[in-house]
Amino acid sequence: MGLKHPKGPQKEIKDLKIDPIFVQEGNETIPRDRLGQNETDPDLAYQIVHDELMLDGNARLNMATFVGTWMEPQAQKLAAETFDKNMIDKDEYPQTADLEMRCVSILSHLWNAPDVDKATGCSTTGSSEAAMLAGLALKRRWQHKQKAEGKPADRPNIVMGINVQICWEKFANYWDVEMRLVPMEGDRFHISAEEAVKLCDENTIAVVAILGSTFDGSYEPVQDICTALDRFEEKTGINVPVHVDAASGGMIAPFLDRDLVWDFRLPRVASINTSGHKYGLVYPGVGWIIWRDAGALPEDLIFYVNYLGSNMPTFALNFSRPGSQIVLQYYNFLRLGMEGYTKVQQYSRDIAMHLASEIENLGPFELITRGDELPVFAFKLKDGIDNFTVFDVSNRMRERGWLIPAYTFPKNREDLAALRIVIRRGFSFDLADMLLADLKRQLPLLEKQPEPVHDKDSGTGFHH
Repeated sequence: MGLKHPKGPQKEIKDLKIDPIFVQEGNETIPRDRLGQNETDPDLAYQIVHDELMLDGNARLNMATFVGTWMEPQAQKLAAETFDKNMIDKDEYPQTADLEMRCVSILSHLWNAPDVDKATGCSTTGSSEAAMLAGLALKRRWQHKQKAEGKPADRPNIVMGINVQICWEKFANYWDVEMRLVPMEGDRFHISAEEAVKLCDENTIAVVAILGSTFDGSYEPVQDICTALDRFEEKTGINVPVHVDAASGGMIAPFLDRDLVWDFRLPRVASINTSGHKYGLVYPGVGWIIWRDAGALPEDLIFYVNYLGSNMPTFALNFSRPGSQIVLQYYNFLRLGMEGYTKVQQYSRDIAMHLASEIENLGPFELITRGDELPVFAFKLKDGIDNFTVFDVSNRMRERGWLIPAYTFPKNREDLAALRIVIRRGFSFDLADMLLADLKRQLPLLEKQPEPVHDKDSGTGFHH
């Protein structure tokens, strides 16, 4: 979320002069950064807000976001019918609460929890909150273990790749956990089992493995990491659990990569999170956190609320929040099932791989990934091209409405600048062909440039 702060961008916001045809007496001008003295006609208020939002990018053409931008009309109808439901009011909206518990059970089945009848998990506002809850549970488990053994419990650390989403940096900062980051090296753009184990010790609360890096869409080797930690425990006696950040891949791999072992089939995996509003195919914002069993979530983190005359366990950072996304998640599970999710995700992967191949054939681009894991691929300019940059490409494509992020990779590969395209539900082969045609149209103009126009500082902003 944006934070208004004196160190942030400062914009002069002038009062709005109203078209005299529509003006109300006393409302010739309307303040936009403070409350006005008078009411405004609802149609006029709507039109003012509607017109300002035209300056936003088209969500369907946003190739940067992983978050859902399309749902079926029936889902939109359900959303409108449930905008007023507050998820925290379990007693007032018991059926919505029941749908939430069914979704937890469905995900526990999908991710092969050892005892699905005792599924443990909850909804969140997104993967960021889910990661926070997972991290809190891991830290508290480690603290209990340290204290039981008479050891200090004041210097926890967590191991992950430098490509993690910023929510993990926030977790470490807010809850005083040392981040131990595995940097990128050469063509390795995420964590490896060997590098992860090197950073582990008795104060490590967990290794975080990402099933789908936001930088390039690739899966991290969860099974290899678990195997390496098994050997580490045999040598040292130190038991380090694994959390899988499956914000995107948790709703791709179970349908398209069924032979890939990454979930609760691995005994070392303690918890998994996903974003329902990413490849769970729901509008923003809903996420999910599932623990392998009740023992993985320390009891002293749980609060109880009255629910139909009994105490219902809750674990959340937020209190009030919308219930409609829970309803939409259950709608998708009911509507699509295994077959439907497989078809939808395969279609997205097919488009990603098709578009990646076509872009590779254009000449100046080199693929970093091909869209064969997440329906996401990254590409760069070939070595030797120095008269335009990926930031120039991004800005040129924005002229036609396409929002394609250009960015540099993190520590040890800061020299690598790339473009990334995310394919989601609602993006068709037809749109892919239009994107490709626009890219082809821009290339001759870019190739005529004598020198780059934009770099990472002057190009369009993008942050993981």
